[in-house]
Amino acid sequence: MSAQIRIPRMFSRASAVSALTVAAVGGTVATPGYPPEVEAATVAAKALRIAASKKGAPYRYGAAGPKRFDCSGLTQYAYKRAGKRLPRTAAAQYNGTRHIKAASRKSGDLVFFHSGSGVYHVGVYAGSGRIWHAPKTGTVVRLERIWTKKVWYGHVR
Repeated sequence: MSAQIRIPRMFSRASAVSALTVAAVGGTVATPGYPPEVEAATVAAKALRIAASKKGAPYRYGAAGPKRFDCSGLTQYAYKRAGKRLPRTAAAQYNGTRHIKAASRKSGDLVFFHSGSGVYHVGVYAGSGRIWHAPKTGTVVRLERIWTKKVWYGHVR
């Protein structure tokens, strides 16, 4: 069985061979016009794509997919499919991540909403101040602007 590799049209045959060589030895190749996190296909980027693919899935308290989700169920599902395990609740997920400053956040990191010291909601950071999340009963998984400054960020290890 042979693996098929799709090479974007923007590559010439010579640059495609060079890109394959770099990939074979564990390097990464930057494609002009594409963000580095997409090129690297990191776990966080995969989790973000998986969360986004659930757009429109109904909210259900306690649900962790594949058709219905609550907030922490969506993040747990997305990261599990991307190859990382997360605890079940938003608070436990916060405790299980590497805490980072807002200036260090990247697409795919987790955004935790808090009141005082208690975490009550989580979503996947999508960049530009937006998250993918499962908001509440009566809603669906959606992309939304972060609506408060009372958030913490975590990077899944």
